[in-house]
Amino acid sequence: MKRITVITVIFAAFTSYGQRDWEKVEITSEQLSEHIYVLFGSGGNIGLAIGEETAYVIDDQFGPLTDKILAHITSLTDKPVKWVLNTHWHGDHTGGNANMANQGATIIAHENVRKRMAAEQDRGGGRIVEPSPKEALPVITFNDKLTLHLDNGNDMHAMHVNDAHTDGDAYYYFPEDNVIHMGDNFFVGRYPYIDLNSGGDIDGLISNISMTLGIIDDKTKIIPGHGPVASKKELEDYLGVIKQLRTLVKNARKAGNTLEQTQQLGLSKPWDATHGQGFINAERIIEFIYKSADD
Repeated sequence: MKRITVITVIFAAFTSYGQRDWEKVEITSEQLSEHIYVLFGSGGNIGLAIGEETAYVIDDQFGPLTDKILAHITSLTDKPVKWVLNTHWHGDHTGGNANMANQGATIIAHENVRKRMAAEQDRGGGRIVEPSPKEALPVITFNDKLTLHLDNGNDMHAMHVNDAHTDGDAYYYFPEDNVIHMGDNFFVGRYPYIDLNSGGDIDGLISNISMTLGIIDDKTKIIPGHGPVASKKELEDYLGVIKQLRTLVKNARKAGNTLEQTQQLGLSKPWDATHGQGFINAERIIEFIYKSADD
């Protein structure tokens, strides 16, 4: 596989927008198949499918990075970006939508992505996200699944999955290329972020990952929402951690422990060194599971 540059994953999706130095962000990429690339920068990982006449982009990070992203895409193909698909509504995945639309792309996403982007959103902790401009909103939405028949003869299957990271999560699967973009249903080397204010749910996440493992094989290239490209084995290990944590937290809650008491039990200690060093630490992952796990 062709590697455009050494991959540097900048896992800063939830750093304050105003504190970023966009000039220092480097866009890099990795080729996953004849037609598919993944681009890294600041924010969610970008999928790129190259057709005979057009290019298809999955997620577009932040608005100030659009010129850099398009310049990097131009280094890979002379095909124009005509389609942009979102894995969910968060700004580190949709922040470039308006710019992409203004240069001729059509935005596609699950219907809940449009609903949330079109209305004020409470992200918790006093953080309010204002409605996105009209240009940023998806103009084609789906409620269950959608197939794009790419102009290179291959297909891209859009699949709305269970409420997990948010209530508008979608996977984009390329069966002929054996590549899948899971969005923020998969954080490589990090605890998952369950956005409770956006309908997130730990049980939905477990179900979604289990479903994914049923449709991929050992050669599938998995594009996570954040982190390097992963394999089926890495996704299996990730699921194992989440399921064990869910059981521990659920049992602690059933035993009558409050959230605060459960957070003090050290239930995540076996995985904190490998999964709890990002913006989702031990305390937050316990809170997500405690509040969203079904009895």
